[in-house]
Amino acid sequence: MNAYYLSAILDQGPYAFPGGYPVYFVAADGQPMSFEAVQAEKQRIFEAMESDCPDDRQWKVTAAEINWENPSLFCAHTNKRIESAYAEEDAA
Repeated sequence: MNAYYLSAILDQGPYAFPGGYPVYFVAADGQPMSFEAVQAEKQRIFEAMESDCPDDRQWKVTAAEINWENPSLFCAHTNKRIESAYAEEDAA
């Protein structure tokens, strides 16, 4: 993933179009990052994406994904739960 593509996803918002599915990101170290964490730390992430320093792996975004059904997916940076598309509890 490059900075241009990441910026386009951030500009689009936290839900994929079409479908409105919740987007999260994967860092080079394999850890999930919430949309909110990436948006809040985007300057640091853009700098890490340009760096070859191995210490920046936790900030290098390599992919954007959709959390389809994992109710136990948490952001590695905020420790907040990442919303899923189909594993949410019904608000009855």
